[in-house]
Amino acid sequence: MKASTWVRALVPLLGVIVVAVGCGAGGASNAGSVKVIAVWSGQEQASFMAVLKPFEDSTGIKVQYESTRDEDAILRTRVAAGNAPDLAAAPSPQLLTQFAKDGKVRPLNDAVDMSALQSSTSQGWIKLGEPLSDGKLYQIFSWAAVKGLIWYDPKNFSSKGYTVPKTWQDLLSLQSQIKSSGTPPWCIAVASGGAADGWPASDWLKEIVLSQAGPDVYDKWVAGKQTWTSPEIKSAFQTFGTVLGSNDSNVYGGKNTILATQFGDVGTPMFANPPKCYMLNQASFITTFFTSAVPSLQAGTDFTFFPLPDINTSYTGAHVVAGDSWSMFKDTPQARQLIKYLTTAQAQDIWVKRGGKLAVSKKVSLDDYPDPLSKLSAQILVNTQIAKYDATDNMPTDMRNATWKGLLKFISNQNDLDSILASLDQTQKTAYTSA
Repeated sequence: MKASTWVRALVPLLGVIVVAVGCGAGGASNAGSVKVIAVWSGQEQASFMAVLKPFEDSTGIKVQYESTRDEDAILRTRVAAGNAPDLAAAPSPQLLTQFAKDGKVRPLNDAVDMSALQSSTSQGWIKLGEPLSDGKLYQIFSWAAVKGLIWYDPKNFSSKGYTVPKTWQDLLSLQSQIKSSGTPPWCIAVASGGAADGWPASDWLKEIVLSQAGPDVYDKWVAGKQTWTSPEIKSAFQTFGTVLGSNDSNVYGGKNTILATQFGDVGTPMFANPPKCYMLNQASFITTFFTSAVPSLQAGTDFTFFPLPDINTSYTGAHVVAGDSWSMFKDTPQARQLIKYLTTAQAQDIWVKRGGKLAVSKKVSLDDYPDPLSKLSAQILVNTQIAKYDATDNMPTDMRNATWKGLLKFISNQNDLDSILASLDQTQKTAYTSA
């Protein structure tokens, strides 16, 4: 997702975070424990635990990991009760940014080597970790993902004579061709648990906004300065509607299956025999869920991807990216050692080898990626001419949650679009003033 070229190109595009520490992360403390909360469960949790093992073996520090899909609620409750974890990782930097605004997380400037960070990391990642404009670093990033990847089974495409689309119109034509054969073209699943239901649909929306309306509109939308009822955002919903089809007829199972299926199970119908759908849109991490559900699947043979085609050629090469951000709630020697370790190539390389993540560190060799698709994902990052961080991840929590709920309503009934957008405008008026 080939090689040294990617490493050189990725640095100015997305950035890296490298701190020159060993497996023991300095050895300031060889005992004790550190409490960590993150969203990873199942196969992702297993990969994270594999990352932690060398750290625990080297330092003697025990990592007490807690997984939750409702991280917002859990962290807010724990912090309010004075029972915050030492460290937390979040797929949404906005959550940790809010804690920084509230003075609940500790600056990391003296917990990491800022000189090394400045010399080896693009300003994009550093600035994302400095949300308060006070010159202090409150977040660091460990792994990244590229979004807007359309996954498919190349054997099924070949047997049906389907051609990988190069343009948006090609994609719509392929969609119609597949549907005319009697099988819905798309698999879409948006359940995640708790307030997070609906986030996979937001990936469709943010990719469409960026590719169709461009980066200026995208930035204003993220900042709360582009209304939801504006022609640009309304048009993005309507474009998503062309993917869903009338009454969600382009998607396997229709709205009931879309809303009830866990996002990690989105590929199951695509790998059925015969397939129940032929394409799905998800970020580079989804491969872990494919192989966890069907261990016999082989990357490149049983599944591969093409990037979502450009909608507006004025914004060719636009892609949405995301990353895993970390903040420190309690400044302890053990927490400092762990957060330093997580910035190293050694730590990040472990998950890279297991699949499902792209390393942020430039010192991770591309030879360590487990399959050609992960390298190809990285190559897409190289070719990304307009890179924007995940929109809803950077919106205030109330706005983000309302967006997810609005998309659930849109999937349930596309005819309600005007009222959905009007409601989102109302949320926008209060979410940013209270953030």
